[in-house]
Amino acid sequence: MPRGTSWVPTVEQFRTLAADEWQALEAAHHARVRRYADPYLARRSAGRKHPVEDFLFTYYTQKPGQLLRWHPGVGVILTGQAATQRTQWKHYRMLDAGELAAAGLEPGSVAVTVDQAAFLADRREAVDFAGIILRGTSARPANFSCFGLHEWAMVYRQEKFELRHEYLQLRLGGAGTDRVVEDNRIRCTHFDAFRFYTPDAIPLNELTPSRENQRHLEQPGCLHANMDLYKWAYKLTPALPSDLVMDCFELSWRVRAMDMQASPYDLEEWGYPPIRIETPEGKAAYVEHQRAFAAEAQVLRQRLADALLPVAA
Repeated sequence: MPRGTSWVPTVEQFRTLAADEWQALEAAHHARVRRYADPYLARRSAGRKHPVEDFLFTYYTQKPGQLLRWHPGVGVILTGQAATQRTQWKHYRMLDAGELAAAGLEPGSVAVTVDQAAFLADRREAVDFAGIILRGTSARPANFSCFGLHEWAMVYRQEKFELRHEYLQLRLGGAGTDRVVEDNRIRCTHFDAFRFYTPDAIPLNELTPSRENQRHLEQPGCLHANMDLYKWAYKLTPALPSDLVMDCFELSWRVRAMDMQASPYDLEEWGYPPIRIETPEGKAAYVEHQRAFAAEAQVLRQRLADALLPVAA
C-alpha cells in the first residue's frame, strides 16, 4: 500500500484466528506483561517504591490490568465461544450473519472483532493527534546534545521547593547538581519533561515547550518523546495490536533505565550505575545510547503510523 494512502479492510480481507490460535497469542502476551507488572504489583502491595521500574505504571495512565488484556487490533476476527467475553469490553462487537458469510465462516459461528466504527466515534481526535505527533516527530532532525539535563533541571535549587523523589540522594549533592545545570546549555524540547522543572530552572531552558506547540517541537532524539511511543500505542487500544503496544512498552522501559542512569540521582544500590553526563566521557556514552534508542524508536514510530492508516480511514 502506498505510504500516505488510506485503506479500510472489509470483512472478506480480515484475518481469522481460531480459538486455539488467538488464545496461544493471548497467553504469550500475558506472560510478557507479567514479567514487568507482577514485581510492580508486589512492591505496591508491600508499600515499596522503585524509582526506575515503577515509572511506566505510575506516570502513564495505563494500569497493569489494562495492559494485560490482549487485543489483536482492527482487521482480525476471533472465533470460538471464549471470544464472546470480549463483547463486554469496550469497542468489540459480534459479526452478523452477512459478515460471517463474507468471511467464509459457517452460519451460527461465534466471531468477534474490534468495532472500528465505534472506536473512531469515540477516539477520532486522539487518532488524528497521534498521527500528527508521530509523522511530525519522525520528519524532524534529531537533537543529540541535550545530555539528559531535563532530569537535573527538575531538581535545580530544589531545597527552595518541594523535594522530588525525596527518598533518593543526589550523586553530587545540591550544590554540585546546581553547578551542572548552570554550566551546561539546556535545550529541552519535550513539554512533559519541561513542566516538571523547578521554577528557577524554567528560564534556563532555551525553548518554552507547551501543550500548544508540542506538535511542532517534538524531535526523534528526545528520550521522553521515544518513551511516549508507548503512550500513543496504548491510548489507541484496542484498535492497535498488543504486540505493537508491548514493543513500545519495552523500548520505553529500557529508555527509562538509561534516562535515570544519566540523572543526578544515586541509583547504585538499585542496580543502576550512573552515566556521568557531567563529564566528557559520560556525555559521549549518553549520546551513544541516545542514538541507538532514536534509531529503534524511529522504526516503531513508523510501525505505529502505518498501523493507524486502516484505523483512521
